[in-house]
Amino acid sequence: MTKKKFDFWRDHSLNYLEMAFRHDRRERLESPDGYGKRTGECGDTVEMFVCIQNGRIQSLSFDTDGCINTNACANTAAHLSEGKTIEEAWEITPAAVIEFLETLPKENYHCAELAVGAFYLALANYQERQRNSWKEPYQRRT
Repeated sequence: MTKKKFDFWRDHSLNYLEMAFRHDRRERLESPDGYGKRTGECGDTVEMFVCIQNGRIQSLSFDTDGCINTNACANTAAHLSEGKTIEEAWEITPAAVIEFLETLPKENYHCAELAVGAFYLALANYQERQRNSWKEPYQRRT
């Protein structure tokens, strides 16, 4: 019995292919409402920049030095979060990212954990800034 050779273009879902090659959300923002950065054990780094308007996620952009799977997962986190309230956004999990992509290889599930982890850090940063908004003028920009 011969093992079928994996055909990248035919064997991946359309969701995976779109998220893997989409680059319009890939940008660094100067003054986001929330920021998170996480580096995985694999060495990939994801930075998330969240913009909130009227209590909802207006946009989420990211930057990564990671592989195509990390790019797909970061894009998916952004896609799943747009228009959500902060409370709803906390419900986005690595499993939801994996489910949306459909064909993320099992050995790259850590990419979903990395992207969602950076997303959670951006949400936490936003909430911290809201609680302590009086500190903002005194914060040093990095």
